[in-house]
Amino acid sequence: MLSSSISRCLCIESLYKIHALLIVNGISKYESIVREAVDKYLLFGYPHSAVSFYLSVKNPTLLLQNLVLRIFSNHGYYAQLLSLYAESQNSSYRRPDNYTFPIVIKACAADTACRAGKQAHCAALRSGYGGNLLVRTALVDFYFKIGLLEYARKVFDGITEPDLVSWNALLFGYCLNGFNQDAFKSLREMLLTDLKPNGSIFASVIPLCVRLRAPGLGASLHVFAIKCGILDDEALVPTLISMYSSFGYLSAARMLFEMQKVKDLVSWNSMISAYSQNGTPGKALEVFQLMNFEGERPDFVTMLSVLSSSCDLSDISYGESIHAIVIKDGLASQISVVASLLSMYAKSGELQDAENLFQTAPEKSLLLYNSILSGYLLNGLPRLALATFCEMIIQSVNPDSISLISAISASAMSIYLLLGKSLHAYSIRNGFHSNINVLNALLAFYSECNQFQYTLKLFNIMQARNLVSWNTLICGWTDIGDTQSAVAFFRQIGREDLKFDLITMISILPSIHKSENIALGKSFHALAIKNGFDSDTTLANALISMYANCGSVDDSHVLFQSVAFRSTVSWNALLTGYRKLKSSKEVMKLFNQMIEVGQKPNSVTLLNILSCCEAQIQGKSIHAFALRNFYNLETTLHTSSLCMYARFQNFEYCCRLFGTMDRNNVVYWNTMMSIYSQRKHTEVLNFFKEMLDDQVGPDAVTVLTLVSACSQLGSLDLAQCIHGFIIRSGFERSTSLINSFIDMYAKTGSISTAKRLLDELQEKDLISWSTMINGYGMHGDGEAAMELFLKMQESGACPDDITFVSILSACSHAGLVEEGRIFFKLMVEKHHITPRMEHYACLIDLFSRSGHLIEAFDLVRKLPFKPSIELLESLLGACNCHGDAEVGEAVGKLLIELHPTTSSYVMLSNIYSAAERWKDSGRLRFDMRAKEIRKEPGISFASMG
Repeated sequence: MLSSSISRCLCIESLYKIHALLIVNGISKYESIVREAVDKYLLFGYPHSAVSFYLSVKNPTLLLQNLVLRIFSNHGYYAQLLSLYAESQNSSYRRPDNYTFPIVIKACAADTACRAGKQAHCAALRSGYGGNLLVRTALVDFYFKIGLLEYARKVFDGITEPDLVSWNALLFGYCLNGFNQDAFKSLREMLLTDLKPNGSIFASVIPLCVRLRAPGLGASLHVFAIKCGILDDEALVPTLISMYSSFGYLSAARMLFEMQKVKDLVSWNSMISAYSQNGTPGKALEVFQLMNFEGERPDFVTMLSVLSSSCDLSDISYGESIHAIVIKDGLASQISVVASLLSMYAKSGELQDAENLFQTAPEKSLLLYNSILSGYLLNGLPRLALATFCEMIIQSVNPDSISLISAISASAMSIYLLLGKSLHAYSIRNGFHSNINVLNALLAFYSECNQFQYTLKLFNIMQARNLVSWNTLICGWTDIGDTQSAVAFFRQIGREDLKFDLITMISILPSIHKSENIALGKSFHALAIKNGFDSDTTLANALISMYANCGSVDDSHVLFQSVAFRSTVSWNALLTGYRKLKSSKEVMKLFNQMIEVGQKPNSVTLLNILSCCEAQIQGKSIHAFALRNFYNLETTLHTSSLCMYARFQNFEYCCRLFGTMDRNNVVYWNTMMSIYSQRKHTEVLNFFKEMLDDQVGPDAVTVLTLVSACSQLGSLDLAQCIHGFIIRSGFERSTSLINSFIDMYAKTGSISTAKRLLDELQEKDLISWSTMINGYGMHGDGEAAMELFLKMQESGACPDDITFVSILSACSHAGLVEEGRIFFKLMVEKHHITPRMEHYACLIDLFSRSGHLIEAFDLVRKLPFKPSIELLESLLGACNCHGDAEVGEAVGKLLIELHPTTSSYVMLSNIYSAAERWKDSGRLRFDMRAKEIRKEPGISFASMG
């Protein structure tokens, strides 16, 4: 009687009443009622009530324990299952048996509880159940799911006669970890044992065809399944529908669906999901309507797909209609459905409706908390997510791994380092220290908070790592610009028996951004083609950017032309490449092509165009285009427009445009201050004063802009005033800020103050040393610069390419020729730094200043790249000063050959004239007239008067 009453409960309140009645009358004799009640509580989404109900049973039998554990497993509450199992270990009358261990091991696999799973394995061996087929099969599945493939294979090989379930666990494990060849090899091994594959075997292998992008192979397996006579298997048809839909063959999927004589719920869900995932939400809703017409009642999976489709239609009315159906069908009391509705409203941007659902729920379960946490993160509200997580703990709702991952992600979004570390400690205290998903979230958190040393430390102590762990580390190396380490980790993946994926490739490509890395970039491109990733648009965009960043924009363009589908990101990647090469004409040409083919530009497109405008009228046109086509301009577009007008000296427009912007936004103030600072204009101080009058708080960028302005204006008094203001304002005295002060005082003439700041700095980085060395160089104190360079090496710091630019520049200013040669040789031979144009320019300038003109010109001729016009003009000017007509003539001819400008001809003509080589001078001027190169007439003060 009570059992049937429980099964008829439609809401949690009714179940609570029956629970109270059972407590009054005693429930120890009603094992069937216990099972029904636990099942119903979990169906409603109240696992804590289910646990409480079970624990109120006195001396439950091993049979009841196993049944209850299985119920928790069926509903997916694995953490609670493991908690109940751990408690049962302390009881002498509920020792686990060969039915208990598979359930527990399955829960460990689902919850990625590595330690608990290994402990269950040991317990099974001690209890004598280690050789049981069901236990061994569960262990195979567990070890595959935590990434320990070697252990999984070892357990499988210990099975004397594996059945189809065991083979399926092996095949599924290989598929799960991306070992495609091993999966097919195991399938052949199974067929040799004369075992006939069932639907589950095909359901494990067929998804490989999707991963391998092999529709032909999938069709072959379909034919093989028909030959085996198992096409009607309930697990196979939904898998085939999913496979065909993944290839975009929706008509084939629909035909297979319609051919089913009896369509079960899984088939309906597969067809709805196929349309939903292929961007045809209207068709998904159409199948859902047909499903209702056929009288098939939807479940949570159905509602999830349908609600997702309603989000894709960008019309909240569809979601509201589904909500009404949920209420009509009596599903509104099921927490899983409520959570799905909550997620739908959050994804649609209707956060208030999502919050209302959350607040009006009769009991805020773990699932609901997880849904609202996800909703806050999706809408960019990490602080609300963190506040909800704290409330969750206060309300005694124990977070699971999903809750913890959401909280860690919120801390990363907020760059809240202290809270993230607290969550790390919480995860250790509450047994999540071996959960690989939580650990991966922590890896990402430390990396995003610029604490990469903690990322590395955590990665090194992780007992189990999966591909996500490695991808996160590769992303971290990429973010800090360490190509060598990123590539080393990529190679290490193969040695760890893992197979890289598309995300790995996309993660590592941004680290390849220098011209000398082009060969490495091409090898990754070849690897992508070999592994069948070349058709992916996202990877193609990353490759286009990689080639452009390496200076090979022609290769970028060739790849761009070969891409079948070009998204806005594809166009932007190529535009960025041309912009970095300062090919303004190509940028504008590409932008016009983009408009002609109907590709809609976004803010990134316009940011590229604005910085490449060659005339103000172009810039105005782009600005007008942005105003017409974007409802609200992003901050970056506003600031880029300001910089564009400033580039054409139109400060009046800058001020007028600034007047229309949000004056509470510190970014706009910083931009205006930076514009005037770069032009050594005292107006920057007026803007700063006005900013303070408007009570807009300065940030770190404001401080650095002020320091830069002091350096540009060269005023020591102003520098000291700004320094005092910054100290009083309580800005953190970070190393980067002190480095800026050192540079400021060096440029304003107070080299002693700069040196004192360096000496007081506890943690000196390479920029600190390089800035001070450069300061000594500007003051002509080469001896002090060299002494500081030696002191830097004694401290254990290893100089980089920028440090050598500073020391070579100091040698140049001080005329230390021999020392310059030594430092250049030291850079190349000991530190293995490939010289850049800046290094050669410093050395050539040193030789030119000291009269070693032949040596300077020899170095110019041996340059591995085309010398710049500034470098050649500087050398030509030195030849004129030192009266060396012979070298001057050679330099002048090279200059005219590479950069035929008016100044090039004039400088060479002056050298001929100074050497009284009038014929050569006349011939040169004749060439100028023949090529229509005109010299601007000089202007004297007298003529101006």
